[in-house]
This record gives sequence, C-alpha cells and structure tokens, in this order.
Amino acid sequence: MRKNSRIEKFLKEILDELNDLKAENVVKIDIKNRSALGDYIIVASGTSSRHINAIATKIIKKNKTNIISVEGLKSTEWVIVDFGDIILNLFKPDIRSYYSLEKIWESGVEDEKINFA
Repeated sequence: MRKNSRIEKFLKEILDELNDLKAENVVKIDIKNRSALGDYIIVASGTSSRHINAIATKIIKKNKTNIISVEGLKSTEWVIVDFGDIILNLFKPDIRSYYSLEKIWESGVEDEKINFA
C-alpha cells in the first residue's frame, strides 16, 4: 500500500507540473491491471516543438532522480519520459492524433481527462 500512495503522490506532482507548464489535453490512463509497463500513462500536448521541449526539460530537471529513460528530446515531436511506474508522453497535436495512444489503451473504462481550471 505504501508504494501505491507514493505513486499516486508522484502522479499528482507530475500532473501539477504539466498544469503549471500549460500542457494541453492532458489525459491520465490507468494501466495497472492492463500492462506490466507501469501504473499510469500520461498523454499531453504542447503547442509547438519549443513548448514541448520546455515542458520536458523542466519536468526532467525537477525529477531527474526518478527518471529511467528519455526518448525524443531532440526532435520534440513526441517525447517519452519513463519514470518506471508512470510514463509521460508529450506530443505535438498532429503527431498525437496520428498515433492515437488513448485509443490503443481504450478498455471500455473511461480514462480520466484532466481539466485544469
């Protein structure tokens, strides 16, 4: 149970950081019972390559001790930050639409779209 509360707390921190950095269309997908990859996938968009790079760079810098790997930082069309239990995917909107990760992980259960208000 202690691990789950740690993961939930870290998840909330990442979501708060995405809000602060003005990420768009943030979706949290619970994959605990669907995959051994981790517990959550977060999918978010940036408005441009520069915006995605800024989001990724700040999240990486703040959480560098928790990161397993980072992919795509040079192209910034799709950046993946793997925290182990949480996998963050940052996309340009057209690339996100093309790959449709949310549809791949659909399970019939509504995934949680995060509304920052």
